[in-house]
Amino acid sequence: MKKFLAAAGAMGALLATSAATLADQPHPWQWRFQEAATSIMDQIEWFEVYTLWFIVPITLLVLFLLSYCIVKFRASANPVPSKTSHNTLIEVVWTVAPVVVLLFIAVPSFQLLTAQYNPPEEAKLTLKATANQWNWDYEYQVEEPLSFNSAMLPEADRAAAGKEDKARYPRLLAVDNELVVPVATQVRVLVTAADVIHAFAMPAFGVKTDAVPGRINEIWFNARKEGLYYGQCSELCGKDHAFMPIAIRVVSEAQYDTWLTAARGDLKGANKALMAAVDGEKSVAVAGN
Repeated sequence: MKKFLAAAGAMGALLATSAATLADQPHPWQWRFQEAATSIMDQIEWFEVYTLWFIVPITLLVLFLLSYCIVKFRASANPVPSKTSHNTLIEVVWTVAPVVVLLFIAVPSFQLLTAQYNPPEEAKLTLKATANQWNWDYEYQVEEPLSFNSAMLPEADRAAAGKEDKARYPRLLAVDNELVVPVATQVRVLVTAADVIHAFAMPAFGVKTDAVPGRINEIWFNARKEGLYYGQCSELCGKDHAFMPIAIRVVSEAQYDTWLTAARGDLKGANKALMAAVDGEKSVAVAGN
């Protein structure tokens, strides 16, 4: 099982290196996962397909048995109901079969859970995400700390921010200040809240954890592809819960270092310079640089 998961992760990484830098994002009426950007999300996708090989046959079997009983034992065809109280063979089958199925599901699920709570290496970057009603405070815990707030970008502010391209900066998901991290870097995120319970979720990374006031939960990710990724608060936290997006921009290590140095003195200027480098000349003109 571990060899299979490792092979799946390696194949995903190979495909990702040739993909475009614009990462996957939510789409209207989407019913599948976003494209995986981490090895953990690869394993989650594999586990979902694996469990379907059990769920679909069991569902069809139950549907067949229900239909069979409805037809065969209907009152018109079976006016004298059976008085059978039990059947040893049936009792054994419907006890042993679920146990076997659960064992086949439990083993890989425990392996996945273990991988989620045991990062393969020590984090090179530690961030703190504090949830508020209804925005996020981010703190870079580096030698010279950097802190800023990130909130949903109002439609009226798109032009000033240089984010009029809704294909890249979707409505209700674009933010004023993205969280910026370097690609192929082990990142630790310490998640907490300042008021009520929230949740930090980034689907493409395969991470989700509650943000609880007075407590700190820890998650990690290692994004293998540059791009702009979107998530949301995933815990009902008040009237504007639906307007509390999370945006993480994954860039090269050189771009990250340049942005971090500039952001300490001028966050907006650093963000616009990074957008110009990532989005191209069109964004430079739109952003007013």
